[in-house]
Amino acid sequence: MIFLRENRWVAGIWVVVLGGYALAALMIEPGYPLTALGDVAQSLIPLAANAGLLLNAGTRQWRKNAFWMLLAMSCTLWMFGQFEWVYFELYLKKPVPDLFAGDIVFFLRGIPVLAALALQPHRESAQQKVGLGTLDFVLLLMWWSFLYAFIVMPWMYALPSVAAYDASFDVLTNAANLLIAGLFGYYWLRTKGTWQKIYGHLFGATTVYLLGKITLDIAIKMGKYHTGSLYDLPYIASFLWMGTAGVVAWERRNAPDVQEEAAKKEGRTDRDENVMASRMAIVAVLSMPLFAIWSFEFSGDPPEVSRFRVLATLLTFEPLAFLVFLRQYLGERERMRLLGQAQHSVEQLKRLQAQLVQSEKLASLGQLAAGAAHEINNPLTAILGFSDLLGEDPAVPEKQRMLAKKIQEQARRTKTLVGNLQSFAKQVPGERTLLDINTVVANAVQLRSLDRHEGTKIEIQAESVLPAVRGDATQLTHVFFHIVNNAIDAMAEKGGVLTIKTMRERGNVVAVFSDTGPGIKEPNRVFDPFYTTKPVGKGTGLGLSICYGTVQEHGGQITCYNRPEGGAVFRVELPAVVAAFPGRGQMTPPPIQTA
Repeated sequence: MIFLRENRWVAGIWVVVLGGYALAALMIEPGYPLTALGDVAQSLIPLAANAGLLLNAGTRQWRKNAFWMLLAMSCTLWMFGQFEWVYFELYLKKPVPDLFAGDIVFFLRGIPVLAALALQPHRESAQQKVGLGTLDFVLLLMWWSFLYAFIVMPWMYALPSVAAYDASFDVLTNAANLLIAGLFGYYWLRTKGTWQKIYGHLFGATTVYLLGKITLDIAIKMGKYHTGSLYDLPYIASFLWMGTAGVVAWERRNAPDVQEEAAKKEGRTDRDENVMASRMAIVAVLSMPLFAIWSFEFSGDPPEVSRFRVLATLLTFEPLAFLVFLRQYLGERERMRLLGQAQHSVEQLKRLQAQLVQSEKLASLGQLAAGAAHEINNPLTAILGFSDLLGEDPAVPEKQRMLAKKIQEQARRTKTLVGNLQSFAKQVPGERTLLDINTVVANAVQLRSLDRHEGTKIEIQAESVLPAVRGDATQLTHVFFHIVNNAIDAMAEKGGVLTIKTMRERGNVVAVFSDTGPGIKEPNRVFDPFYTTKPVGKGTGLGLSICYGTVQEHGGQITCYNRPEGGAVFRVELPAVVAAFPGRGQMTPPPIQTA
């Protein structure tokens, strides 16, 4: 073996243990000393296997840890079974009974191996709940215990027969060992990289164990076996080989996972392995009545054996069926949980995609606004200059100078609007100061009250003392004014009430604008540039998108939604400056009635 050539210390252990045991088997005459050597050696060799296997039980991946720990459990069970032989042959100094109840330990040692194989640690991307894995192990234990009770135990308790007991025990254990070796061989052929090497070593170990068991059964029937003979060498070799598999895995623990990389490259995804486990459990439950019917009607066994087998089936069926249904329930609940997580992830992905699209739209709009503001500023500068000249020229009549001053006022107003547009486009940084949000809201409401609408009313419900926010007063006033303006326009036809609440939530100052209008048709699109529901000529669809950009620039969030009872709600959150509070003299104006 290449591995043994590269790891001479492991090869040395193989040579010393197998060579020493073979030499002792050939040199020592059959008797108590050879029996003692054989029993002690076969009791200790599983510990050496466990030392190699448990090297890999400290990873961050529970599936791989459980795989190696279950293999170690199998070796430990075999060691406990060997302790029973030590008790009889060394302590009591008599042969092990032909009908020995302790033989079940050697049969049950295969269950941890099958459970380890069911974990499929090479498919780490498939995540199974630990609770379901434990339940699968219990189901497997009950099923294999039932097989032992159905096939082997009748010849021990119902109708004792050494020949029938030995035959049924050998057939059942050899079938289990063949299944284990076959599964390891299947995974050896199906995997790549490190796991292919690991499964190859485990396939070799279990195959040697299977062949050694068959050879031992033949030797016992021929009367040639005694403890400490050469027939025990395959057992010792198989445990050494299992320990070697653990050493191989530990030495390659940092190697790239070729198995996972190949699956990703080929576009393969792991199916939920729970499906196979649940199907096998259902098959196990449904097959149990068939076992009983076969034994009672077609096997030709004595009545004592048939009754024992039917009783074993009835006693096992109820708890096994309960565990199967429990597993189905837990599996269904786990699938619903995963479905909920998947739906939440999809919603989060859609929300993120919408934010990215919104950011791209705002970036494009900002570039457009910056270019337009630059082009408008040039003629505005000329208009202001010429109007100043006209207004200060004494030769110009008084009436024309008054007109020139009006031109100056409108030009300066336009220049201020262009400045705000440039600020939105992030070409001109806004002036940030500590602000009282109640004052900003009051200013916006007062601006709106200049344009009256019959039947609409604005109510302000403000906390008396709120932390200050850092921002540009003009920009935030424009944001609140635009929200108030939209709400009043929406309620203009039938009237209604706009309620403005200010509050503190955690580290934010929040302003909530809630109206009793018809609501918003598409709340997810109101912040899109050029989106508007107003008639042509009454809206460009830029107002709320500019508000969105302004609030984002202030480190806050603006959202909107419809109330269940009707009406729209806009919610503006701005980060609070916790150490700063407004003065007591800053009061919020009383509710404003627009009649």
